[in-house]
This record gives sequence, C-alpha cells and structure tokens, in this order.
Amino acid sequence: MNEKRESRYVRVARLAYHLARQTLPQYSHPKSPHHFTLPQLAACVFLMFYLDLSYRDMEEWLLATDKVCQELDLPRVPDHTTLQRTYKKLRMTDFERMKTVLLEKIELEEEAIAADSTGFTPGQASLYYQTRRGQLYEAWLKGVYAVGVVSQFILAWRSAQGPGSDAPYLNGLRRDARRYGKYTGRRKAWVMLADAGFDGQTVQEGDLIPPIRRGGNLRNQQRKARADLVSAARLDGLFGQRWKSETAMSVIKRKFGDTIRSRLARLQHREPIVKGLVYNIHL
Repeated sequence: MNEKRESRYVRVARLAYHLARQTLPQYSHPKSPHHFTLPQLAACVFLMFYLDLSYRDMEEWLLATDKVCQELDLPRVPDHTTLQRTYKKLRMTDFERMKTVLLEKIELEEEAIAADSTGFTPGQASLYYQTRRGQLYEAWLKGVYAVGVVSQFILAWRSAQGPGSDAPYLNGLRRDARRYGKYTGRRKAWVMLADAGFDGQTVQEGDLIPPIRRGGNLRNQQRKARADLVSAARLDGLFGQRWKSETAMSVIKRKFGDTIRSRLARLQHREPIVKGLVYNIHL
C-alpha cells in the first residue's frame, strides 16, 4: 500500500510556522485585535513569497486550501490588507533569527563557502512596456548571498542597491557564515570562494577570489600569489564549486520571482532577504 502523500505546501507552511513561533512574539502589540497571532500571519507572508503571489491572490489561495489553514491553526482566512501590514511589521533581525534557528538544527561543517550576487528588477513592468515608454530601469535591488557548497543552504545574506561592487559586503558575509565553516581545533579549515567582483581591500589570506588585472598585469606580490592559488583551485576543481551559489540564486529567481513588488525603499531591501529565507525553508 502506498503511503499517503503530503503536499509540499503543507510542509513549507509547517516549517515556516514553526520558525515564526520560535522567533516572533505571539502578538505585535498588547492591544492588537488578537484575531490572528503574529507567527500565523508571518507564515502566510512567507508562503506568499514562496508561491510568488500578490496579497490578494494569497488571500484567495488560502480560501481554497483547507489543509494549509489547518496547519497554521487559522480561525479564518486573513484579509490581504492584514498580510500587507504584517510584512511591514517584520524586520531584518526577525529574518536573521529565523535563519539562525533553522541552520542550528542542521550540523553544518562546510569546507568551502561560495559568495555571489544577483539582481532583482525593482518593479513588475515588462521590458516591452519600459521600451515603449522610453524609461528602462537604470538600477536594481541586489541580493548578495553566501552559500555552503555541500548543503547549498544560504548561510549569510546582504541586500543592496545595484549596480556596484560586491567587495563591501565580503566582510559581513564572512563574519555571518564563519560559524558554519569547518575548523581543526581553533584553526580555520574552510575557504571563501567568489568571483572578481568581490576583489578589494576586504580580501583575506586564504580567500579564493581572482584579483582584477588592472592594466593587464599584476604587480603586487600578494595579488600574484592569490592569482596562483585561484589557478591551482581551478585545476583541482575546488574553484568550480563556486557555481553552487549560482544554483541557489537560479532557484530563487525561477521559483520565487525575479522582481521586487514593494514600492517603499525600506520594504524593497527586505525582499532579497525574504527570498533567501524562503529558499532555505524550501530546501
């Protein structure tokens, strides 16, 4: 007899609700109506990003999905304006705590962590409409991610305005991801892999980041030594593991969308982070 199958939407809803209950207060304010708890509404918001739906479409989707509503203990389906207000109440620190709780349940010990960035369109207007109007997007929102090459979980993230160099975000990614790297005693035994876009003064010894050849030649001895290390890593296949970050970003943009729906700048900068969290929940 075949075992009863469970929808992946139910599994995602269960995990999102579990993380929200562990990291968020029960209610956003003591005098709130208390029709729904904040973890219930936050889980609905994460599902909305997972399904790449609008607030109105998410309300309709919940109306048609009894099992997810049961999993979230919803007394009734929240209005789309309630979901919109919930997203505004969530903070970057909330997403960071949820990521930490999720990754702490997994014993990660990465020998290599790959960093890369990707751009998200700051609107949902089609390229055809932009061309006809004569106003193409000149900037975009950028998600910068550090990905474990074995687990393929996103270990650290940053959100920024593009275009621009990725070098300013290297230290922050390294600091947040180092707890998931491999250590021999107290000695670091993992490397950071990234493309030349991260080359700058923040590069440390052991980072496998190709130096930018300004003028065609490398004159600094340290940069020459790093170029030799990267060349050796290419030959033995280690540097090729950097493409795991490309895989993670491809999944994010294909499944959860490559556009930014929010209009306010502070809300726009949250979306690459939320997409990274939803990606980890999806795994």
